[in-house]
Amino acid sequence: MATTIFLQNDIFTKFLFPFLLVFFIVFAILERTKLFGEGKKQLNALTAFVIGLIFVTAIYPVLVVNNLILFMTVALVAIFVILLIWGFIFGDEKGFALNKTLKWILGILAGLAFLIAIFWATGWYTSVISFFSDSSFNQTIITDVTFVLVIAIALALVIRKEKK
Repeated sequence: MATTIFLQNDIFTKFLFPFLLVFFIVFAILERTKLFGEGKKQLNALTAFVIGLIFVTAIYPVLVVNNLILFMTVALVAIFVILLIWGFIFGDEKGFALNKTLKWILGILAGLAFLIAIFWATGWYTSVISFFSDSSFNQTIITDVTFVLVIAIALALVIRKEKK
């Protein structure tokens, strides 16, 4: 049985965190734009406070913001992992430099590994595998796509040799 911490309590997740997020964003926007004039921090804070309270009284906008925040955090971690792998592959350090072809091969393999990791982490891996392996229609699609890819690669190699 999974235990919950006090920060996962409904008072925090459905009221306090969304309120603070909206309050700080609205306050920052009001301070930056100087909508009410120069040096009106109290008015800006009170306006942001009221807008934050109005925001948390509606259920649907809070759900939308919570879902967007969850998506943003996952996307930030995913982007960090991509940039970390990209830096390992394409970074040029003295004494260790890969040739351009090897860099692109490793980059493509790392991208595929990243996509597989995302599918695995989200639980979509079994759905994707079952989609591509269950019906004969899907087998036909896979065969057609593979055939088109082989032809495209062959054409690219022929055109590349002709240019040289």
